[in-house]
Amino acid sequence: MLLPPPHYDPNDNEAGMKLLEDLTTNAYQIQLQVLKEILTRNAKTEYLKGYFNLNIGHFDVDVLQVFKKNVPVVNYEDIKPYIERIANGEPSDIISAQPITEFLTSSGTSGGQPKMMPSTDEDLERKTFFYNMLIPVMNKYVDDLDKGKAMYLLFVKPEIRTPSGLMARPVLTSYYKSNSFRNRPFNRYNVYTSPDETILCPDSKQSMYCQLLCGLVQRDEVLRVGAVFASAFLRAIKFLEDYWKELCSNIRIGHVSDWITDPSCRNAVSLILGRANQDLANLIENECGGESWEGIIKKIWPRTKYIEVIVTGSMAQYIPILEFYSGGLPLVSTMYASSECYFGINFKPLCKPSDVSYTLLPNMAYFEFLPVEKSNGELTQEFQCNGISDQDCQHDETEIVDLTNVKLGHCYELVVTTFTGLYRYRVGDILMVTGFHNNAPQFWFVHRKNVILSIDTDKTNEEDLLKAVTEAKLLIEPLGFLLTEYTAYADTCSIPGHYVVFWELKSKGSNNLSELDTDIMEQCCSRVEESLDSVYRRCRKKDNSIGPLEIRVVKDGTFDALMDFSVSQGSSVNQYKTPRCIKSEEAINLLDSKVVGRFFSKRVPSWEPFGITVNK
Repeated sequence: MLLPPPHYDPNDNEAGMKLLEDLTTNAYQIQLQVLKEILTRNAKTEYLKGYFNLNIGHFDVDVLQVFKKNVPVVNYEDIKPYIERIANGEPSDIISAQPITEFLTSSGTSGGQPKMMPSTDEDLERKTFFYNMLIPVMNKYVDDLDKGKAMYLLFVKPEIRTPSGLMARPVLTSYYKSNSFRNRPFNRYNVYTSPDETILCPDSKQSMYCQLLCGLVQRDEVLRVGAVFASAFLRAIKFLEDYWKELCSNIRIGHVSDWITDPSCRNAVSLILGRANQDLANLIENECGGESWEGIIKKIWPRTKYIEVIVTGSMAQYIPILEFYSGGLPLVSTMYASSECYFGINFKPLCKPSDVSYTLLPNMAYFEFLPVEKSNGELTQEFQCNGISDQDCQHDETEIVDLTNVKLGHCYELVVTTFTGLYRYRVGDILMVTGFHNNAPQFWFVHRKNVILSIDTDKTNEEDLLKAVTEAKLLIEPLGFLLTEYTAYADTCSIPGHYVVFWELKSKGSNNLSELDTDIMEQCCSRVEESLDSVYRRCRKKDNSIGPLEIRVVKDGTFDALMDFSVSQGSSVNQYKTPRCIKSEEAINLLDSKVVGRFFSKRVPSWEPFGITVNK
């Protein structure tokens, strides 16, 4: 019915919305069809034959049950030997009947070391279909997107060649370098200010400079701006803060800076830059040279309708600083995807960032869900999704459920069976069901597994830390400071060990970091501790197994330096996300070298048995 991904004219909004309605209405039937197609293709692979002999002649619910009974739910360590064999030159039919054409590497700061996911040529078609489906959804809510351009800041990372000759690279680098992207048909709803040559430039600094220069020159045509992650977009704003004078000089004289040496990039930008434009240079100079950069996006690109960036999960902490720069523009998270698979679309893109939910498209993969429960068996929404560490959760694999059988308000770990050779693979994302679009469930992204701080029996995950920091930063905002970045680590050099949280702050006005009030910062430390879970507070108050929490304030630009370090170690610029917990000694030393203030909690947090909090 809808396999392989159907071809349609992405300029036809009505056809696009009808496809989405068909997909979500027939979610159950399409999921069965997807699984049948995957198993039919790959029944003779070494991996599947190792678990059962499959007869797909009459695929029905019985075959589905046999599949679930015999094929185990796995993590990356289980499939890693198969991936490595193919990377070392063995044939693809170990896991996939279709030839594996490349490997997609996960972000080095998402769940540890980069992992390699198999990919095929057909998978690029599926991704193209997915991107095309975003267009009619946006057009439903935002008018006249065909009357201008998008300033999307997109980047690539050099690929690595495996011993087999197959390339290993981040998923977005793979897509931007593919024919599906480079030879894409014209779509009047999706015209970029950045020439492909600037996106594909391997030098990230030259790429950033040239893309911003093109965006500035075409400012009157820009209808939307963005990047993949909120952190990447903010890095671009910081880059603009550092280079706006040089960019204006280029516009004023009609000449690209001599340090832009990539020939393809330089030629493409020169064609857009054109003649000298004194008036435009003066206008941009006037805006960038003002007292405050509050609302700078709307000032420089006045026709902009929204900012498209991912602001869910760990990216949520960037919302306040994005709002500072945005001038009231909506923050739009359009899609949910990973190196393993592209998953779902936000059907209400103009909703508040805190309300973003993604509808999984049932033709992208076969989806299953491991229920996430508290170890004491409580299943309320509050306990399921607010403050659960992975070690406090239990997964009952006998209760794994299909896409259309998830329950509203419940949390699950996502499991996928893909067209590219992953079978019942645990992605590691925890999702909460927030509703349904027709028969397809919608999910709020809760957090990524295994991003934790731990000193003793405490287990603090990414969501816990985000909530605690969000509470604490409210104390400094009235003083004219914005928290722009943070990360943390468990310092066990002393006994007892303690949490260290690095904060990078930005002044809204003329204040500087030397004017930080010590009492307020110590209160911030205490507020973080009070906002952490009961186990942490018990360790602090009753067990004395954790020392007072410390906040170390670092210089402006420190987290840019951390990103540069991570990129130098192999992370992708395009996929980089600031790690909320760090373990690298080199990264910690880098952050410590930038510290301008250290503050400790002076109060022991409240704690009572059974999680009852007593205010004192």
